[in-house]
Amino acid sequence: MTSTFLLVGMPGLSSVPSWWTIALIPVYLLSVLGNGTILWIIAVEPTLHHPMYFFLFMLSVSDVGVATALMPTLLSLALANAHAVPASACLLQMFFVHVFSVMESSVLLTMALDRALAIYRPLHYPTLLTNDVIRKIGLAIAFRCLGLHLPLPFLLAHMPYCHPQVLTHSYCLHPDMARLACPGAWGAVYSLFVVLSAMGLDPLLIFFSYGLIGRVLQSLGSNENRWKAGQTCAAHLCAVLLFYVPMILLALIDRLRVPVPRPAHTLLSYVHFLLPPLINPILYSVKMKEIRERIFKRLQPRKISCTQ
Repeated sequence: MTSTFLLVGMPGLSSVPSWWTIALIPVYLLSVLGNGTILWIIAVEPTLHHPMYFFLFMLSVSDVGVATALMPTLLSLALANAHAVPASACLLQMFFVHVFSVMESSVLLTMALDRALAIYRPLHYPTLLTNDVIRKIGLAIAFRCLGLHLPLPFLLAHMPYCHPQVLTHSYCLHPDMARLACPGAWGAVYSLFVVLSAMGLDPLLIFFSYGLIGRVLQSLGSNENRWKAGQTCAAHLCAVLLFYVPMILLALIDRLRVPVPRPAHTLLSYVHFLLPPLINPILYSVKMKEIRERIFKRLQPRKISCTQ
């Protein structure tokens, strides 16, 4: 394995790196501000210490984690047009990007199952989703993210590489690095299994969960009840589409070798990684009345009563 990898920036913007900074820094700061607000309001409000908000807390953690893991190489390209990145730093970035991406996928799946259970079995929901069960779900997500991905950097570091160390993105991803390995490298097979076990399975289970939700909504008598029940899933469904649609499009483009212009392909990859952390806090603040009301309540200046 060579000591460096070469990253590819946004085509056509290599001569004007300052434009990258103008776009990237506000997007990152707004993402941190939005998700930080969600994390803060859930942490300080005892009335929000329920399963749905615990999962939303984890979603915000994963959003901040993904955006933060991407920034070192993106800002290096934007500010200094630096395409070379040490192999150790590349492996570290790859690890955290995939850990937080799979964490987000796992949380979105858990939230879908949570909503399906709340709508399909409302009477049994409080007894099934206890605090002890929530802790076990959190540990399972942590094991899935860390336990499965921990071997990846070591496997990729010791695989033989037969192709030039030129990646196709502005950040380090395991499919990019694995495709540079010599044919027959078994580490690439394991890395493919890890990603497919999450990104391939999770959308199917989410689709199944929403199938159950759809059946329950159809059985409700009044349109008002359907609307109220559907509103509880609206923000989550938007977050699911925002996360998975660009990812599925990228996979189809790569697998089917669709002749998409390189700038469009690169822009779609940025949309997949950077847009959910920016939009998810807005979605949940707008769609979830409890979050919105408590944010406004906390931000309102407190009246100080003066005694004579």
